[in-house]
Order: sequence, then C-alpha cells, then structure tokens
Amino acid sequence: MVECVTDMAQAAMCRNSIAAAHLKVISVFTIFVTSVMGVSMPVMLARYFQGKSLYDIAILVIKCFAAGVILATSLVHVLPDAFAALFDCQVASQHPWKDFPFAGLVTLGGVLLALLVDTVASSHVEHTHYTPVETEEKEGGGGSLSIELVSGGGDGDGGEVQRVEELMRLKQKLVSQVLEIGIIFHSVIIGVTMGMSQNVCSIRPLVAALAFHQIFEGLGLGGCIAQAGFSFGTTAYMCFMFSVTTPMGIILGMVLFSVTGYDDNNPKALIMEGLLGSVSSGILIYMALVDLIAVDFFHNKLMNSNLWLKKLSFLALTLGSASMSILALWA
Repeated sequence: MVECVTDMAQAAMCRNSIAAAHLKVISVFTIFVTSVMGVSMPVMLARYFQGKSLYDIAILVIKCFAAGVILATSLVHVLPDAFAALFDCQVASQHPWKDFPFAGLVTLGGVLLALLVDTVASSHVEHTHYTPVETEEKEGGGGSLSIELVSGGGDGDGGEVQRVEELMRLKQKLVSQVLEIGIIFHSVIIGVTMGMSQNVCSIRPLVAALAFHQIFEGLGLGGCIAQAGFSFGTTAYMCFMFSVTTPMGIILGMVLFSVTGYDDNNPKALIMEGLLGSVSSGILIYMALVDLIAVDFFHNKLMNSNLWLKKLSFLALTLGSASMSILALWA
C-alpha cells in the first residue's frame, strides 16, 4: 500500500489563491509573448534566407535544431511528467493504476496513433495528387493503352523529379500539422496544470521557466513550419495557435478550479494529466525520430553529399536537445 506523506505546514504556507491568481495573470501575457518570439524566429529567418544561396542549408540546420528540441521535449519533459502524474501516491494507491504501467502503454498508443495518421494521410495525399489514368492512343486503326500519372509536372525524368519534390513538400506540411497537434496537447496540459495550482512556491519559478520553455518549443515547431512552405495565412494561423494554447490552458485551469475546486494535486486531474501527457509524448517521439531526424540524416541528398553539413546538422541537433534538456531543471 502506497502512503502519501505531505508536509502540511509547508503546503499551507505556500497555498495562497489570491497571490497565485496574480502570478497566473502575469504568466498568461509573458508566455504569450515568448511563444510568439520562439515560433516566429525560424519563420522569419527562413524568409530572410529565401532566394539566397544559403537558403537550403539554413533551412536544414534550423530543422535539425528543431528536431533536437522536439525529441528532448518528449523524452525529458513530457514523458517523465506523465509517469510522475500516474505514479503519484494519490493515483498509484488505487486500482487499476497501481496494477499496470499505464503511462508507458498510452505512450506506445501515441506512437502507433502517429504512425497510423502518418501512413493513412501520406497514402491519401499520394493517391489524390498522383492518380493513374488510362489514355488510348490510336495508330493506323489499331489502339494501344498507356498509363500516365496525373501530377501536374512535365514529361520524363524532369516530371518524375518534380513529382517527388511535390510529394516531399506535401509530406512536410503533414508532418508540421501532426507535430503541432502533439505540441498543443502538451501545451494545454502544462497550462491547465498551472491554472489549477494554488501553490505560489511552485508557480513563481514556473513563470520564468515556462517562458524559456515556450521559446525553445516554438523554435522547434517554427523550424518545421518554415520548411513546409505554407502560405502566409496558414503560417500565421499555426504560429498563433501555438502561441495562445498555453495561455488559454492557464485560463481554462483557473476556470476549472473555480468551478470544481480541484487543484493540480487532485487524483482526477493527475490521471488526466498523465494520460494526455503520455499520448502527446508518443506522438512527439515518433515525429522527431521518424519524420524529422531519420528523413534528414538518411534521405536528404544535400546532407549526404556534404560531410561538413552533416556534422553541422548533428551539432544543431545536439544543441537543440541540450537546450531543451537543461530547462528540465526548472520546468
């Protein structure tokens, strides 16, 4: 039987609903501004380098840094928090949570869900944009049947190259959209958790830590959005959605506390945090390893033909991972 031991004096001293509410209002505006800064920087850098000789290299390095940030977010931030929530004594002392490692199981489900979405969507995109059609050619009274690909490209090798490039662009757009879904899950969780908390001792350091957290997470998502080549309207919408998710999560958490009285230590809140965090972690792990790192390091012609670029990309990946990992000391 798991026993919950709490320092009641310390908990009472740190619990201050009015001071906590003031800190949350400050955090809403602070986190919104830092989120905008983080997600916008890679997009603006990509637009600055667009049309220049270093454009492809800059985009690749930004994306590798982004992949490192996303991988560290999933493994160092989201997954440990999900395990901690479901292994909290108030949850782990109950059935069925004490009988099985649900955090790992749901994370696995998140990975498989991301794989399913990726496979189905990629197949749909390819068949929608490149469908085979039969054309009949008549010659001297005879007829011959040929199969052509409707791709909007040219003929021969040039058309095939254009087809592959178009598929890669569509794939990158899909990756960015699924990635944003995983990050939004995570952002909602951390926002609601802070919004429901009444512990000023934990909220005060979290405000600054989450501000930096959103900058680096924004850099990760922004790097993927930049490479996807969305229209200005879609890019602005995706950046805006990332920027408002955590502040809206904080507001939602404050509303939930005022309506239900549940704080972030309530067993039901912990279970929801653990399950959503596990799904988010699984999605982010899959996207980082399969759709970002593997694609660039094993299937990118520019990187494979240039050894120093591969080294620079690996350095960017490591720096992205290290930057996000260090933030785990505070948030």
